[in-house]
Amino acid sequence: MATPQFPSRPFTGLGRASTVGQQQQQQQAPPHANTYQPPSYGGPSNTYGAGAGAGAGQRDAMARQERERIDRERREAEERAGALDALSEEQREEINEAVNNHIDYHELKVALKALGFDLPKSDILSLLQTHGIPASATSSTHPPASATAKPTFSGPSRLVLPHASFVSIAASRILARDPRDEILRAFELFDAEGKGNINLQDLRRVARELGEGLQEEELVAMIEEFDLDGDGAISRDEFV
Repeated sequence: MATPQFPSRPFTGLGRASTVGQQQQQQQAPPHANTYQPPSYGGPSNTYGAGAGAGAGQRDAMARQERERIDRERREAEERAGALDALSEEQREEINEAVNNHIDYHELKVALKALGFDLPKSDILSLLQTHGIPASATSSTHPPASATAKPTFSGPSRLVLPHASFVSIAASRILARDPRDEILRAFELFDAEGKGNINLQDLRRVARELGEGLQEEELVAMIEEFDLDGDGAISRDEFV
């Protein structure tokens, strides 16, 4: 018995085409990109680094200020020693009589004026700012003034000038003064009325104020010694 022959199935290529298409789609399809971006946080190391840098800068500034303070105090001590050596004994006594302790703004102004230096307010404040210390630093509960950093100026009532600093300031100004000005200042002490000459009455008054027991003949002799024009008084030019 013969086996029946079935007609062969025509080739459509669908299966292969489907497979090939799927492969092509897989090849052409771009891979899914990972679009997630982790949030960016400021790293703690940056913050700490900035803080450490600022702290180091402050420490450097404080150290620099301390070095400047030490250098300034050393220079002041050297200048004070040199100035005191150049002063006469009378000038030293005059300075020491003006002040004997820490002085504030008003006392500094009066003391300098007594020495012949009538400074304006701005100059007095500048001296306190440069050489002064806080008034609170003079109490026994605070460290010595030399160990205290120079303050930031906040008003004349908050700063005082140590005696040593005043001596240095006064000595330098006295040495820088013209000797003629020093003589004229002495003349004005005798000529209190500003009349332009020194007469016998002026000498009597000054001798009495100083407690000098000078005789009348001695006072007359002083006038006659310097009275070049014979008018019975010592003029400014004759005194100089």
